[in-house]
Amino acid sequence: MTAALLSIGTELTRGELVNTNAAWLGEELTKLGFAVVEHATVDDDVDRIVMLIQRFAKLHRVVIATGGLGPTSDDLTTAAAAQAAGVELRRDERVVEGIRQKFEAFGRVMPESNAKQGDFPEGADVLDNPVGTAPGFAMTLGAARLFFVPGVPREMKHIFQESIVPAVAPLAERKTHQMHVRTFGMTESGVAQALRGLEEGHEGLTLGYRAHFPEIEVKVHVRADSAAEAERISQSIADEVQATLGDAVFGGRGDSFAEVVGKALRDNGKTLAVAESCTGGRVAEMLTRVPGASDYLLLDAVVYANSAKQAVLGVSPDVLRAHGAVSGETAAAMAEGALRVAGSDIAVSITGVAGPGGGTEDKPVGTVWFGLARKGEPTITKHRKLPWGRDRVQTLSAYIALELVRRAALGRDFKDWPG
Repeated sequence: MTAALLSIGTELTRGELVNTNAAWLGEELTKLGFAVVEHATVDDDVDRIVMLIQRFAKLHRVVIATGGLGPTSDDLTTAAAAQAAGVELRRDERVVEGIRQKFEAFGRVMPESNAKQGDFPEGADVLDNPVGTAPGFAMTLGAARLFFVPGVPREMKHIFQESIVPAVAPLAERKTHQMHVRTFGMTESGVAQALRGLEEGHEGLTLGYRAHFPEIEVKVHVRADSAAEAERISQSIADEVQATLGDAVFGGRGDSFAEVVGKALRDNGKTLAVAESCTGGRVAEMLTRVPGASDYLLLDAVVYANSAKQAVLGVSPDVLRAHGAVSGETAAAMAEGALRVAGSDIAVSITGVAGPGGGTEDKPVGTVWFGLARKGEPTITKHRKLPWGRDRVQTLSAYIALELVRRAALGRDFKDWPG
């Protein structure tokens, strides 16, 4: 049972917007049991949209199209769908009145251009959109069921979950299951090398890899005689993947890295203080994105200037003069100062040269030092050279610092990490 996705909008083909809708829909349809085998992105051109609708309808059982349902002149999806089906557009006054009432609820008068959002191909079923103005619609073309939804992600997701899933779930062959294993600390090629040969030993297994810097996600997709059997096998293989990759595995599909670190702190009764220089608060941003971070995060000090390192954390000016801000000695002093000021169980520090300027021959751009201080334990420092540009240096540095915290909270060995 195959499905296809059609993304409509010149802003997508020109690269003015990143198409997150297709990724989300593809994953959701895969979870339902569909084989999503094709995805096309087309500009706001009626002839090209018509051609793709007709082609997809001949090849696939389910087609979902996003975008082009707005009130402006370049919103052409509805007209194209009617033309592809060889029918006329019909206005649904009930829908138009509903849109008018939404405007009135905000104290505004509906522009007449919004009335076109009440036009639908003759015979189409309207898909209500309570979180926006543009309804979606569904129609049958040949053996295919086609769904047209707004491109606004929040509206698209609501209509998909409330209207499309109940309609298409009975059509899917529920004989597949996919699990996600998320990792940090290995390259994509390194992960693939470690898992080489695993597919050969399991019929119906497909391994996929997704790099989302600096994480690598392994997708374990299994097709079996039944959904229950596929789930059982995929869980078994996911366990095998985790055993093979070891400490690099931090969670599954719904786990964020910061959430996993926070759970390790909370479950082990540990509190944390952070001292950031070159990352400028990125660690704090990651940690506080997780609800309940106040259970374990006591302090995050962004100490960019040497004067702030001295005033806030008590870093000795002698250390700064002798070794510089980017050094193991300063990283250690920052972590120890954060531990002392906050009274936490663990403290981590980051100091480095994120670039693009500021590097020297001895300390080129990408040089980063980390400090880890713990109550009753000697302070350790780690050093990395990260050659990927400012944003990636900051992001990867934040991940490395949090991995050190995770290992400390779990009591794991980190003497040789990061390598």
